[in-house]
Amino acid sequence: MTYIRIAHFDDFHGLPVHPLAPRAAPVSARPEADTVAWRLECDHDEETDFAVLWQRFLDTVDTTRVRALVIGPWWREDYTPFEPVRDLVIADADRFPALRGLFLADVVGEECEVSWLRTCDITPVLEALPLLEEFTVRGCGQEGLRLRPVRHAALRSLRFESGGLPGDLVRAVAASELPALERLDLWFGSSWYGGDATVDDVRPILSGGTFPRLRHLGLQNSEIQDEIAAAVASAPVVAQLEALALSMGTLSDTGGEALVNGQPLNHLATLDVRHHYLTDPVLDRIRAACAPAVVEGDEAEEDYGDPDDEPERYVAVSE
Repeated sequence: MTYIRIAHFDDFHGLPVHPLAPRAAPVSARPEADTVAWRLECDHDEETDFAVLWQRFLDTVDTTRVRALVIGPWWREDYTPFEPVRDLVIADADRFPALRGLFLADVVGEECEVSWLRTCDITPVLEALPLLEEFTVRGCGQEGLRLRPVRHAALRSLRFESGGLPGDLVRAVAASELPALERLDLWFGSSWYGGDATVDDVRPILSGGTFPRLRHLGLQNSEIQDEIAAAVASAPVVAQLEALALSMGTLSDTGGEALVNGQPLNHLATLDVRHHYLTDPVLDRIRAACAPAVVEGDEAEEDYGDPDDEPERYVAVSE
């Protein structure tokens, strides 16, 4: 995936992404069902709505062997809500006994801005697929993205890519029982697009007792990145991590100093602070404090606004 700019995944769940072939494509051109991550998306040039596309998928691919599935744009002309697509996945869940990776709403800006993606409560998907190991969702809280606390014994990777992640969703993640979870990524986004999560919402995760197998934690794309960094600096969960991502947000010297003066981070393999507002001296201090961990940090973003006022800073993905 291209960093920062939301882009279609070329690989998902360790498999190359492969679009479902057009109706007229020869069967010989179709890969084996378990060798790719199947991508389903509506084609504007083909008069087929998603329900018809889904049925074609069920009829032409051995879904009992499908290991990964990617849902792209589900509308053809007029934009439609995601709930009917979710309901199709749930209704036919028993036809996917091998499914381990699922990506809902792999949509890029040229197709629909992330803040406009009208998703829905995705809890029933997890409940219908108890063997799922990797779950990625793209969408925005003000357009319906919801989650209820859930127990899921198999899930190892959970990722929410959002321009505005609602606090109730973050609290639901923290209240969920996910004993196998190894990787968690939360893109907080902008308050302008419904991103109202606070540090208090993630404190149960930071406590270290919520997800005992967690090794990668991403608390990213946040307008309160300094507050998050300060909380992380003393968070018990850090000791169990191998990778920490505080990237894509408004991290400044305030948060950077908190990291430098907080608990040791040199046990990490990587610390990601890309898309930041750190000065070079503070970034250098972070690198020194974290060595031999790799600190991924690019050139600082530019402050905007009147120099005499508080600087205006932006997350990497909002609209």
